[in-house]
Amino acid sequence: MNPGPSQTDRFLQALRSPGAIRAVELRPPPAALGMGASVEAWIDLRHSVRRLLREDRFVLFTDDAVGTREEESLRHLVDNLGPGADLSGVVPFLTLRHSLDYCTYFARRTRGHGMGGLTVTGGDEAGGTPRCLPRSRDLRAQIREGTPGLPLGVWTNPLADPETQVGYLTDEGVAADYFLTQVVSHHHLPAVDRFLEVVQGAGVTMPGLFGVFYYRSANPRTLERLGEFLPVPTEALTREFSSGAAPEEVCARTLRALRERGVEKVYLCNLDLRSAPGTLARIEALV
Repeated sequence: MNPGPSQTDRFLQALRSPGAIRAVELRPPPAALGMGASVEAWIDLRHSVRRLLREDRFVLFTDDAVGTREEESLRHLVDNLGPGADLSGVVPFLTLRHSLDYCTYFARRTRGHGMGGLTVTGGDEAGGTPRCLPRSRDLRAQIREGTPGLPLGVWTNPLADPETQVGYLTDEGVAADYFLTQVVSHHHLPAVDRFLEVVQGAGVTMPGLFGVFYYRSANPRTLERLGEFLPVPTEALTREFSSGAAPEEVCARTLRALRERGVEKVYLCNLDLRSAPGTLARIEALV
């Protein structure tokens, strides 16, 4: 469980190097699943993760996303992929909505298994569990001291006040090596442009990945539910899907718009865990 330097640095090196990155965010199975369904879900997840890692993709794993308790990613990933698996392409999330002991132990295990980094966020309010510390920077500082050498990520939202969000990146106490953003869309371009303008003006050198959500349809109930956690451009998406646009094309439009703005490093959310590699390939063919 002691990764070599090349493993440890792989994710950060890719973020800092020229060229596109299209990572994939996956969700562990819900904790409420029955034993049989959970086993099947992890089997599907194992196949997708193995293929994505073989293709040199980075795979991000959520931690109780959209207010839903999930099975813990680390133990299952290690058990399912095997002790000899190269996990340097795996980058889990960790929210503050656990005990402090759990969070620091999670970080040590992440480092010990040679994973590429750890993104520390506050966590969705709907989760119910109180934060172990007031801010994510507080936990990153403790992890930095107790688990040196583990790349740490900070969360930022281009759709919120840009000066405030960029301030998180330039804060001397941020204790982060990279950032991930809230999901954005080609329907959010004015806000994205303003965020990028402030980033450039502040001289931010920290590398990062922009989030892009893969909308499978414009189902009103689904979009309403997502809107509780994400900035969903409901009306614009409804028009796109009503005009006959396929989900892959809708997603590709966002990737093309970001690329036009110099943003080539992204992570895609909401891909089905069984078909994530194939779906990503179809999207990329349209970019």
